[in-house]
Amino acid sequence: MIVLRLAVIALCLVLWQVMSGPVIPEYAVSKPTDVWTALHHLLGSSQGWTDIKTTSFEVVVGFGIGVAIGTVMGLVLGSFPLAGRVMEPLVAAINGVPKIALAPLFVLFFGIGDWSKIYIAATGVAFVVFYNLYLGLRLRDRELIEIIQVMGGRRSHVLSYVTLPTLAAPFFAALKTGGPLAILGVIGGEFIASSEGVGHELFTSAMNLDAATEFAGLIVLMAITLILNSILTQLDKFALKKLGLAKRRTSGQSA
Repeated sequence: MIVLRLAVIALCLVLWQVMSGPVIPEYAVSKPTDVWTALHHLLGSSQGWTDIKTTSFEVVVGFGIGVAIGTVMGLVLGSFPLAGRVMEPLVAAINGVPKIALAPLFVLFFGIGDWSKIYIAATGVAFVVFYNLYLGLRLRDRELIEIIQVMGGRRSHVLSYVTLPTLAAPFFAALKTGGPLAILGVIGGEFIASSEGVGHELFTSAMNLDAATEFAGLIVLMAITLILNSILTQLDKFALKKLGLAKRRTSGQSA
């Protein structure tokens, strides 16, 4: 499979190299050789690494804040039905506003520095985590909870045997969904107002019709996404193993 994937990528690169110019305008798509040169220049310059560090910092911090806010909201509103019924429509209304539309507001509040991008990213992540946990709590097996309580079980037993197993899968699914959303929020914020970052570099390259640097920046974003997804995947496996749910997932997939 790996060989076939590499062959497909190689074929695409060859077609790209050959078709750029004669078939497709070179100013719009550049060439793989020029992209490689631009990527080498980006990774070889101090400004390039400053942009990468800035974007990575904004993504990680925004992702962490979003997970924390979404977790608290989901657990609180999911644990108290009345509060959930009152607040959930309001949360849905706010979530209906495109996050990128809130970017100018965050820029007004926090300026063009890192924190405006961080809170844009956190907003998108928070809603995903909130809904996964909120719905997960509502889908807990009520009969099983009642059985544990009748048998003299405490809240800690309900937490260990019902709540955590129920919320583990949707929580880590939310993390994997929230990772790209955090990157999207940061890049969107850097497009609107920033002085550095990968998004700033992408916007500048587009304005200068520099397709090679544009594609080089996209490759960097893909690398950041893959690294973040890999970390979240390993965290998912580790947490499920500690909770004793890894075997259950394996058996469920094999079935």
